[in-house]
This record gives sequence, C-alpha cells and structure tokens, in this order.
Amino acid sequence: MYVDNASAPARKPVTVPGLRAMKAEGRRIVMLTAYDASFAAQLEAAGVDVALVGDSLGMVVQGHRSTLPVTLDQMVYHTAAVARGLSATLLVADLPFMADRGVSHALEAGARLLGEGGAAMVKIEGAAAHVLQAIEALAARAVPVCAHLGLTPQSVHKFGGFRIQGRAQDAADRVVEQALAVQAAGADLLVLEGVPTALGERVTRAVEIPVVGIGAGPHCDGQVLVCYDMLGITPGKRPKFSKDFLAGRGSVAAAIAAYADEVRSGAFPAPEHGFN
Repeated sequence: MYVDNASAPARKPVTVPGLRAMKAEGRRIVMLTAYDASFAAQLEAAGVDVALVGDSLGMVVQGHRSTLPVTLDQMVYHTAAVARGLSATLLVADLPFMADRGVSHALEAGARLLGEGGAAMVKIEGAAAHVLQAIEALAARAVPVCAHLGLTPQSVHKFGGFRIQGRAQDAADRVVEQALAVQAAGADLLVLEGVPTALGERVTRAVEIPVVGIGAGPHCDGQVLVCYDMLGITPGKRPKFSKDFLAGRGSVAAAIAAYADEVRSGAFPAPEHGFN
C-alpha cells in the first residue's frame, strides 16, 4: 500500500554533514534499499535516514545472477522513482558496473544520478587507482560520494563468488588502507560489506567518515540491508547477515519500523548475523 508522506511526522532532512554528526554523537545510521516510489514512501514514513537505490536491483528486481547487467539508464530511472517518494530521507544511488571506467564516465554518471535522478550522493565500489581518481573528481565538483569496500558485488567474478573479504591479516590490513584512501580522496560515507566483525570495528575506528555495515558486524556507525531481504521475500536463501523483520509483524510498515528501531538500539545485527 502506498503511504502518503504527508501522514509522516515532520522531521528535518538528513544531510551529508548530518551523517558525520551522527557518527560523532554515536547515533546509528539507518539505511535501506528502495527501488520505487511506494517503497521509498514506506522508508520515509518509518524515519529511515538513508535510502539506497542499489544496483542490487539487478538481482532482486530484474532476476539476474549478479548486479553487472544493470545500466546507467536503469539506475537513473529507479533513482528518480524513489526520489518521488522521499522528503527528508537522504537518497544515495549506485554507479553501475563500469560507470567508473574513466573520470569522464564517472562524472557523467554522477551528473545524471543527481540531476535527472534526484540523488544527493552517489556510491562507487572499490579503491583502485581509477576509483580514487573518480572519487576525487566527483568530490571536487561538489558531488557527495559513498565508497563501498569489502565484498563489492561488481567484483563477483574476480572474487570467485560472493565471498567474505578480509579474513587473513594482510587482507584485513588492505581493507583498512583502502578505507583511509577513499576518505582521503573525498568520500563522505563508506559502506562496508561482508567482512569479519573485528574488521568492521577496526575500519569504523580508523576513519572519520561514517561507516555503514552490511554483514560487517554491530560496531559500524550504521547498518544497511536490501529491503527485500529484510522482508523475507527474496527468492532463495536469505543472506546470513540479514533478518526477516516482516515475520510476525503483519505489515511492511511495521517491519521497516522494527528494523529502524533495532539498528538504533544496537539489537541488530546480533552475533549470529556476523562473520569471524
């Protein structure tokens, strides 16, 4: 059911500087994916801080085996749809596969996602040299950037599947180095996915920018899940780091509200949602 934003309690818009203030004050950031206006309105009504239009839509909406087939046009389309359902919630949109293959391509993608899509921030995966150059170029043009490290889905073939990253000491050290590098390049936010709980805590302490975890343990500054995973409607096996918040609650609105409450209280993620 579509939720009219006019019925939601008035709140101040979430801003990029506001996210950093939340980290400094120890207030956990609540992020969820959304792919259309109706789901966006549900996030807005529940007071979710950040809506992410993830290229995960390639898997959970389009039915692909990875995020790689998603195009920039599709990302702009879904971002614009989500933007229509939001008012105070901050909107982040993914740069799809190979949109960062050159600085000019990253700038074009960022311009379209903000200008046409209505996003307030773009997300980019990895910390290779060309990615750092793209972050620097976007940041220099006042485009806020969310970095994404750890298990980066666009690297699924390089990783040999969706595998937990940073378990060996040298690999963990590399993730910390990458986090510092994307921060130095100008990233304002970091999504850290699929790493051991201890590494999630280490990265969060190492950087000044907020760290939002997904399968990175409870010590991050916030949490993000794919909305279909947390509603228990994704086909197949649900990821270990997720939880079915719809079970026993009876409505999408109640499930999202419960997720937000558990993230803010620290009840989610619990130890069983993390990795060693």
